[in-house]
Amino acid sequence: MAVSDPDHDHLTVAPIVGPDDPRRFTDSGIEISELYTEQDVADDLDLGEPGEFPYTRGVHREMYRKQTWTMRQYAGYASAKESNERYHYLLSKGSTGLSMAFDLPTQLGLDSDNPRCLGEVGRTGVAIDTIDDMRTAFDGIPLDKVSTSMTINAPAACLMLLYELVGEEQGVPSEKLRGTTQNDVLKEYIARGNYIYPPAPTMRLTTDLFEYCHERIPRWNTISISGYHFREKGCSAVQEVAFTLSSGIAYVQAAIDKGLGVDDFAPRLAFFFNGHNNVFQEVAKFRAARRMWAHIMRERFGATNPKATMLRFHTQTGGVTLTAQQPENNIVRVALQGFAAVCGGTQSLHTNGFDEALALPTERAAKIAVRTQQVLAHESGAADTVDPFAGSYFVEALTDEIEARANELIEKVDALGGSVNAIEFITGEIDESAWGYQERYRIGQDIVVGVNAYQEDDVEVPDLLRVDPESEREQLQRLARFKADRDQDLVQARLEELRDVARGSDNLLPAIRQALKDRASLGEVCGAMQDVFGSYAPRF
Repeated sequence: MAVSDPDHDHLTVAPIVGPDDPRRFTDSGIEISELYTEQDVADDLDLGEPGEFPYTRGVHREMYRKQTWTMRQYAGYASAKESNERYHYLLSKGSTGLSMAFDLPTQLGLDSDNPRCLGEVGRTGVAIDTIDDMRTAFDGIPLDKVSTSMTINAPAACLMLLYELVGEEQGVPSEKLRGTTQNDVLKEYIARGNYIYPPAPTMRLTTDLFEYCHERIPRWNTISISGYHFREKGCSAVQEVAFTLSSGIAYVQAAIDKGLGVDDFAPRLAFFFNGHNNVFQEVAKFRAARRMWAHIMRERFGATNPKATMLRFHTQTGGVTLTAQQPENNIVRVALQGFAAVCGGTQSLHTNGFDEALALPTERAAKIAVRTQQVLAHESGAADTVDPFAGSYFVEALTDEIEARANELIEKVDALGGSVNAIEFITGEIDESAWGYQERYRIGQDIVVGVNAYQEDDVEVPDLLRVDPESEREQLQRLARFKADRDQDLVQARLEELRDVARGSDNLLPAIRQALKDRASLGEVCGAMQDVFGSYAPRF
């Protein structure tokens, strides 16, 4: 565990005081008063209007009265065909956007036939090795009608380009494609570990994608700067805001250094936050992050385009909050987390399946998750008015406190040279917070229903989704046929052209696109760049 001074602990992490201490703290160490009054908020409280700088109250004037948030469900498993069937199922149940989950080999830029991938193909998401796989995944789904989010990072450019190529085959012009590539590799170095290349070429790929989409796919969100995975690893709400916005600062600076105009690329930046159970802190977190980003973009980077100062974000309910014990309790947790996200002004929302602490969600769990969003939209009242908690003494005090603490953390990251240079510091901070979570649960200071309180002797095991091991063998057979049925000399020529571009400074995406179009596989394309860029090896 990282050791730090008491004042620093107070800044980011709840103290460990034991279950008999009458004080109450959020996970960020913010002590909660018994009662909040006008004395707890600023005398000159000026929230502004929704849709106006600094967007504390939301990025759109009418919010959900005009258009409900995009209802996404994170889905994809086994083969492209099986994932396609799940996408059609979710759309038939009222999902208004797709969120594509990729298996671990795809996330690492490896083909399914790589020996490292044995037993992992199609397990945590869908295996996409080739343009044929992407074509099958979206068979019968009109790409000009659906917004697709892709949870992919190091190989993000490859997957987006495959999607663009499939859109062209459908007759959909690139300018009509809508969606998001997560494309945030900084958080991989810090929280997840699914990286390929060192930071410098990775940042090049990221900003090349910004440039490519500005010119060819203007409605595409070029990055989803992610705090979700920091929170899943154990960070607090304040840390989530600070480290996510620090990553955003690093990406903006990298794009400016490349010569891109901030008012051109910044409107297509998006963010990705976690939704946890403390409704009031979560609402305050979203409001504070929006206000902070608006000031960062205007004051640090000189953005003048209003859309370049707006923090637009997707929320996924907290996977780490789901329990294997009494899993149906997770339905309530997800509903609370979704309620907080909606009250905080999210632009899109994924609600987890109640069985996800045990396996990928079944169709039943996925349907309940979709229905949860629909209940929030149509029955809870949360969508009836803009920023419903505005003016609450409690929420406004939390919003100001989160902003102040997160700004202090951003200053620490800045002093270390920014997120790229502060990876070890950020990782240590998150580890400290995660240890604190565990200790508070262990001693019963924090209660998790069904885990350290209200336990039951009978173990509930719902019906689970199980991926047929045969699907991996079938994917390997499809990949072998694909590699046999192509012009091998052309593929090798395209890969060498890509290496040449990688050695220079031109935008990488046109060469990647041509290689994929001429039937190079994902692993071959990523491998060609790795030949030039090398691999990332953490120092700790």
